[in-house]
Amino acid sequence: MRLSVHFMPAGVQAADLAGRPVIVVDLLRATSTIVAALANGARAVVPAVATDEAIRIAQNLERDGVLLAGERGGERISGFALGNSPGEMTPETVGGKIVVMSTTNGTPAIRAAEGGTPVLIGAATNFAATVARTRAVLGEDGDLAILCAGRERGFALEDAYAAGRFAQALIPVGARRRVALNDAAIAALELIKRYGDKWKRAVAASTAARELIAKGFKEDVVAVTECDRYDVVPVYADRQITLQASRA
Repeated sequence: MRLSVHFMPAGVQAADLAGRPVIVVDLLRATSTIVAALANGARAVVPAVATDEAIRIAQNLERDGVLLAGERGGERISGFALGNSPGEMTPETVGGKIVVMSTTNGTPAIRAAEGGTPVLIGAATNFAATVARTRAVLGEDGDLAILCAGRERGFALEDAYAAGRFAQALIPVGARRRVALNDAAIAALELIKRYGDKWKRAVAASTAARELIAKGFKEDVVAVTECDRYDVVPVYADRQITLQASRA
């Protein structure tokens, strides 16, 4: 088995992920928000890299069934219906809707993973479900990449910790000598020794968490650590994220 972790999309080539199962993680907050949206009845989430791209996509979809969501600098994009908060993705708000989303780090990371097969959206809130789904696609001679969104093209502690948690769950301690790990995967596993198995401890230590709390998003920081709140695994395929691998 081969398992590689990438702490940010920068420097990741299409060939690095092509044909491989990929878990994309942006704990604070995009993948956590996407999990909440689909668990609460959204038909699909369409990731866009730029604000103007999100607007163009929304304009080409059925007007009454689309919501624009996203953030820049942590704050809701002006004119968008929603920001990037899991708490906003209620059944009353997103049920039956297509959410077109653009975020600073998360949606570019998802788009960077397009060559993966499948591309799974992972978070603490769907941790066990993602682990189970990943085991199902790995097979006996598995191959997996974990792509962290990172923060402003750099390292993000909370995403690296999440990568370590996924790696730890998927590779029994006694089997690690038989697994080809890249250096980032080894480092992610080391973070588990530092922060233990408590999501809140690692997330609270991150720069992103401190900045979000300062901006009034403490509830989001708490929400993303609610391990296994949802039993769904969003899948990115055909430029949209759904609870199925094919277009809804």
